[in-house]
Amino acid sequence: MAAHYTVTTRTTASQIAAAAALVLLAVAVAVPFIASRSLIQDLFFILTMLTLAQFWNLLAGYGGLVSVGQQAFVGFGAYMLFGGAILWGVNPVAGLLLAGVAALVLAIPTAFFAFRLQGAYFAIGTWVVAEVVRLSVAQWKAVGGGTGTSLPRDARDAMWGAGWIEGAFDVRASEARDILTYWLALALAVATIGGIYWFLRTKRGLALAALRDNVGAARSVGVDSERMKWVVFLVAAFGTGIAGGLIFLQNGRISPDSAFSVIDWTAFVIFIVVIGGIGTIEGPILGVLVFFALQTLLADYGAWYLMVLGALGIAVMLFAPGGLWGLLSGRTGVQLFPIQRRLNRHD
Repeated sequence: MAAHYTVTTRTTASQIAAAAALVLLAVAVAVPFIASRSLIQDLFFILTMLTLAQFWNLLAGYGGLVSVGQQAFVGFGAYMLFGGAILWGVNPVAGLLLAGVAALVLAIPTAFFAFRLQGAYFAIGTWVVAEVVRLSVAQWKAVGGGTGTSLPRDARDAMWGAGWIEGAFDVRASEARDILTYWLALALAVATIGGIYWFLRTKRGLALAALRDNVGAARSVGVDSERMKWVVFLVAAFGTGIAGGLIFLQNGRISPDSAFSVIDWTAFVIFIVVIGGIGTIEGPILGVLVFFALQTLLADYGAWYLMVLGALGIAVMLFAPGGLWGLLSGRTGVQLFPIQRRLNRHD
């Protein structure tokens, strides 16, 4: 009898992880019923940084596009949310979509410029674009110019869902907004991880991995490298813009320096990905937990905090180039989000 073959990506570990993730998701949704406001704010920070890290990892870890200008999309998306609420009366929750679309539109001319550069020049070029956008937004007087502005009280009070949460949880309006933004951050993080994992398992995801590993070989088998770069860059910009809008929606105030901070929205994100493991979905998840733990422990030490982060990043790059997850996975063979295809024979 002739044998037949099937192609699979699932592993025993991934099936167990999927079941555990569903339980964890249910617990995460229920957190506002039992947790303090400070814990909700900490979880919001972890989820939004995880989202930013996953999109940067999609760019650099899978697409080979090492950008140091992602703060352009964080800041521009956030400013468009504030602009929509202040100038056009857009509900801030709906403004999240406006933030993503605005970042997507900004990414088009940015890509035209940046894709003509290679390697370090590409990275520097994206940073230059971010600085140009920051200086331009600082001239926008309607949203505070160089000093920034706060989200109007009537816009905060009109946020979809906040009134229901306020009544259901019997909390103040500010706490209700924290709960709402936390749930939105949770939904965004889950959608980001799920979407990226789905994409990497498609034929286009396989083509993206081929481009990262060997551009010439990928082109020789018909992979359209330019199209794939465009897709990845625009998707990352869209998601980063939504995350940026959500971060400053929760904050309630925005300024050019905070919205376009290269340290907060690019340097820390790169640290998370490098520490956790670039080119893996699990890496940023582990990396953001390590980053939050270090920030909590060392935040009171001023400049020493940044020095420790830098030293740790260098040590990981030298002794564990695959990051902490790469080190763990290499020794155990565990993959929670497997994308490698395996051929199974059935007699």
